[in-house]
Amino acid sequence: MRQTRLLQADPAGIAEAARLLLEGELVAFGTETVYGLGADATNDRAVAAIFQAKGRPHFNPLICHYPDADAVFAHVEADDRARALAAAFWPGPLTLVLPRRADCPVALLAGAGLETLAVRVPDRAAALALLRAVGRPVAAPSANRSGQVSPTTAAHVLDGLGGRIAAVLDCGVCEVGLESSVLDLAGGTPVLLRPGGLTRERIEAVVGRVGAGITPAQVEAARGLRSPGLLVSHYAPSLPVRLEAHQVADDEALLAFGLPLSGAAVTFQLSAGGDLGEAAARLFAGLRWLDAEGGRLGMRGIAVMPVPDQDLGVAINDRLQRAAAPRSASIPPAAAIPPAAATGPGATSA
Repeated sequence: MRQTRLLQADPAGIAEAARLLLEGELVAFGTETVYGLGADATNDRAVAAIFQAKGRPHFNPLICHYPDADAVFAHVEADDRARALAAAFWPGPLTLVLPRRADCPVALLAGAGLETLAVRVPDRAAALALLRAVGRPVAAPSANRSGQVSPTTAAHVLDGLGGRIAAVLDCGVCEVGLESSVLDLAGGTPVLLRPGGLTRERIEAVVGRVGAGITPAQVEAARGLRSPGLLVSHYAPSLPVRLEAHQVADDEALLAFGLPLSGAAVTFQLSAGGDLGEAAARLFAGLRWLDAEGGRLGMRGIAVMPVPDQDLGVAINDRLQRAAAPRSASIPPAAAIPPAAATGPGATSA
């Protein structure tokens, strides 16, 4: 087990924390709400490591932290409501869910493959100094093992994640001690997905009526709210997805794990060496690339090789099962990001 370093929130400690993040390491840091488990949000392997460290069972969207509103709005589409809320409450305990820009550099895994991002500007001097030093968005869910109580001190983080992450930046006690409020602005009426450190009344004073959070059954019926981990068919490629494939037809695209099956016209390799961390990091990009490239080549579906149902494989299989779930014809395909976003090692077509 590795040793987790405790860094002081002084210039030297902040600089070291930033260096570690830029090298792909995980660093916990305090905000006004709770301690977050930070990773470079543009680094897919680092983002995958968050889920591994937390033992998170699903690839839920993560909140991306920025040093100011201008940095946020360079990566997401902001309407007048978003700008008004940012002016009123940032820095502060408010997370906004907004459509990501086409050129957004944040890893697809950080947004769980959705076309939206959850973004905020924390109200803590040390956290803001860290974000400025990193110069990139930092994905940071609460810095605790999945299902445990959110941490509000560096000691809490060490109790739960000591030996699993590179460092903790000790920013003192979190004064709010409650996670940020999450407001979805991706649709018409704002919807409060999670109550938190900012009250509904204060939000409504800026943007008017805010809809209440809705149940998974209501989401599944309406299919109108892109929210963390609620939809059964959570990512719906336009091509049908076939799981546990041990052979592949010549008119199927292949999502490979390990030694690829022969016969596919187009293949995306999740991990040639069977590395679940690498596979998690490449999952959403692979599905999108195969959906676009397979569609271009006239493939009839995507065959997926088996992935071990352990460690990050549990979350990978959860997402693959959602991708393969039956869905109504009214659900639009989610492959709006250009295929170029998923090119690179592992993406091949015959």
